Amino acid sequence: MYPHERSLVQKLENKPRALLGINSDQTKEALKKVIADEKMTWRSWWDGGGTSGPIASKWNVRGWPTLYVLDQQGVIRHKWVGSPGEETMDKAIEKLVKTAEEAANKGGK
Repeated sequence: MYPHERSLVQKLENKPRALLGINSDQTKEALKKVIADEKMTWRSWWDGGGTSGPIASKWNVRGWPTLYVLDQQGVIRHKWVGSPGEETMDKAIEKLVKTAEEAANKGGK
């Protein structure tokens, strides 16, 4: 999914959004290599080297990848276990970004 995530970051540059990653690589060094190799420009946390780390446990992650899309107020609007497909994910994100832009233009959050 890294190539698609990179394209989203580029496409949504200067838009109200954030992409955050939680990674279950075995070691922090392995994650650092992935970040460098995949040219990741977004924040990605190491979650203890397994699929039952503290972040995954708190967010009730049961499969990888699990994707959460939150709106500008922090409300979970979408959750997918496994990739929903680029088109589905893009449409969901674009709709929420548009809503956030409209709210910002009206002086809201």
